[in-house]
Amino acid sequence: MSAPLRVVVLGLSLSSSWGNGHATTYRALLRAFAARGHDVLFLERDVPWYAPHRDLEHPDFCQLAFYRDLEDLRRWEAEIAAAEVVIVGSYVPEGVAVGRYVQRVARGATGFYDIDTPVTLAKLARGDEEYLSPAVIPGYDVYLSFTGGPTLDRLEQQFGSPAARQLYCSVDAGSYRPLPLAPRWDLSYLGTYSPDRQPTLERLLIEPARRAPELRFAVAGPQYPEGIDWPTNVERIDHVPPADHPDFYARSRFTLNVTRADMIEAGYSPSVRLFEAGACGVPIISDLWDGLNTLLEPGREIVLARTAEDVLDTLLNQSEDTRLAMGQALRARVLGEHTAEHRAAELETHLREAVTRSAKRGAPRHIDQSSEGQVLS
Repeated sequence: MSAPLRVVVLGLSLSSSWGNGHATTYRALLRAFAARGHDVLFLERDVPWYAPHRDLEHPDFCQLAFYRDLEDLRRWEAEIAAAEVVIVGSYVPEGVAVGRYVQRVARGATGFYDIDTPVTLAKLARGDEEYLSPAVIPGYDVYLSFTGGPTLDRLEQQFGSPAARQLYCSVDAGSYRPLPLAPRWDLSYLGTYSPDRQPTLERLLIEPARRAPELRFAVAGPQYPEGIDWPTNVERIDHVPPADHPDFYARSRFTLNVTRADMIEAGYSPSVRLFEAGACGVPIISDLWDGLNTLLEPGREIVLARTAEDVLDTLLNQSEDTRLAMGQALRARVLGEHTAEHRAAELETHLREAVTRSAKRGAPRHIDQSSEGQVLS
């Protein structure tokens, strides 16, 4: 049996699920990873927008600690240096500086975990280096990508990653399960506001709501701007904490999956909503993108919709027996392939390969040190 790994993760947030999908992804993955015997320290930037909304301050599967700024991160230098693997996540504040620091200090392998790969690459194409720059990518021993398919080749060939590996999001099957509750809504959507998702939400939920006032809808999530013309049969819920997600899904006859534009363009970028709703046995209506049919079977495990008419046809004409059978088939597929336990096993494989690769490399990482001396030198 292989020895346990000591892993340090610097991620956007583990403590707060408010306004981001990172926390639930990290929680499911790291809980299952720790259950495999590994030791995890999660370092989170203490920021004012998450502090009032923390719904997991004392995880039982890893150590969680906060740092105020780049200088304060030095308090954890010994742990970063001693870890077998150090992972920096997407959207970490000042992530480029953090990455340079980690690559300089860490004696073990380093990795970048991108929960937003298509968004990241679109930002880099615009010259936006908010949390990652092309210069630091080759210095990570492994690039763990939310997106699979052709994007992995691009990360290696265009950006020089030594190893780009698919690591889709997943679901904690112990927390997400069917509940015997009567549906309250015909179609629901759970997601933080995003300008590039809003047109699809308008087309696949708001327009059907206008056309079918006898049906009930719900949109849950923060940051939706004032001025959206919500039909009277659309219930708005500002935030649903993860512990209440199964209840929310159980009260939905169908739930909607809406994908960000950059992720549609890249394909092979499943949202965690697919797996969480699926584990709850709730049928999903989704927009279309390349690679979706490699994860779930259209027509049997998921409904694909391009137009409001497609959505209304499903809501008004699909039989209850068909709806229930689809939910059961979806749940079986998710539990068979897309749980946190599956992803934790994949993560362990990728990290052990990175450790071996790092040991063989031996030489200093080839990263841009042009501004390293300005931070944490």
